[in-house]
Amino acid sequence: MTTSRDRSRDEARVEAELLARWPESRLEPSLTRISAVLDLLGSPHRAFPVVHVTGTNGKTSTARMVDELLRGFGLRVGRFTSPHLESVRERIVVDGRPISAERFVEVHDDVAPYVRMVDGSSDVPMSFFEVVVAMAYAAFAETPVDVAVVEVGMGGTWDATNVVDARVAVVTPVSLDHAEYLGPDVASIATEKAGIIKPAPPTEEGVPGPDVVAVLAHQPPGALEALVRRAVEVEATVAREGTEFGLLERKVAVGGQQLRIQGLGGEYPEVYLPLFGAHQAQNATVALAAVEAFLGAGAASGPVDPEVVRAAFAAVRSPGRLERVRTSPTVLVDAAHNPAGMAVTVDAVRESFDFTRLVGVVGCVRGKDVAGMLAALEPLCAELVVTQNSSARAMPADELGALAVDVFGADRVSVHPRLTDALESAIELAEAGPDHALGGSGVLVTGSVITAGEARTLMGRRDA
Repeated sequence: MTTSRDRSRDEARVEAELLARWPESRLEPSLTRISAVLDLLGSPHRAFPVVHVTGTNGKTSTARMVDELLRGFGLRVGRFTSPHLESVRERIVVDGRPISAERFVEVHDDVAPYVRMVDGSSDVPMSFFEVVVAMAYAAFAETPVDVAVVEVGMGGTWDATNVVDARVAVVTPVSLDHAEYLGPDVASIATEKAGIIKPAPPTEEGVPGPDVVAVLAHQPPGALEALVRRAVEVEATVAREGTEFGLLERKVAVGGQQLRIQGLGGEYPEVYLPLFGAHQAQNATVALAAVEAFLGAGAASGPVDPEVVRAAFAAVRSPGRLERVRTSPTVLVDAAHNPAGMAVTVDAVRESFDFTRLVGVVGCVRGKDVAGMLAALEPLCAELVVTQNSSARAMPADELGALAVDVFGADRVSVHPRLTDALESAIELAEAGPDHALGGSGVLVTGSVITAGEARTLMGRRDA
């Protein structure tokens, strides 16, 4: 009989084996290894149609929305997203729930012999990310799912997820991030991300499959040109935000916002979204177009069922994305990790919350435009508490503090290397504000997905 202690021990073993591999921050761009292991597994990634999601910001939230909508229409959905907030199992989701610890171990142990075969035949062993992608595709095929919603890890063309041929390729807004791998400007980065837009694969009978649809969020000019050029090259249908679909109206509502969306098939009024910020409204608009495209809806067929759409959006959650994890004072956690992401977070906080005093808690990783993030955050926060997350790539708190002093000034910055201490200090600073009793003070924890995830855990949230 397998006990809970046995399951916990097995899960810890698997996580240790995965973490011993190359981390996601270390790349050797190639699809050779992931293709080889999937071939050995019998090509599980060919067993289901795919909605593939790339972009710079908003990928995870958009993928969650697509998942919720597709399940609303009665489909069994597998979802792969990254990175995770607390547990690796969050990355592999079936029917809206992360796979169980027992199933996680089973899938890993089924895949592991084939992974070792590929390791033995390659100069570079498979990375953590490649193995988890293989596990996800194997789990989805074995379930089986009707459709998989797959978020790209980084870029597009050389990302390990890109062994699939997506029926719908989604590109959320592109901005500068991971420039050392993806390119120095948005046009170069968009060209890399455009690699998920592919020709329609033939069916088993050898006839052309359904048209591939590229659903494009509003993009900077250079990015849009690169994405459309790729779509034309592979003869994919293009659906652009602001042209073929778009957000018609948005109003702030209690706990979120009320939307009116023009989809590919028609108008969807009175859509309640329990998430904050214009960026989440954009994500919802893009997600709805992606689902319409997958279901074959368009101007000729009319909209999909509006009641299903409303119910699905009302059920959407996006943990770690401007998520309230405490009240009195309000504590928000947000996974913004680049200047563009931080800018939309700042706008969303200003729009959705009436803080008269906000204390920031920031922990970042190396390799990011930390100065740009701090500059975006500075007008919002009265004081900043600098900390350090548990990542091996974490920027040391003292180093981050020096950058923060340059932006905020020494009198507005304090440094607490332990996140627990940083949270306690920020809450005390918020409670010391003159408007605390009236609910005017708050805390925003941000700067990294890892920081957001660890803060959620410390605040007692474990429902990612």
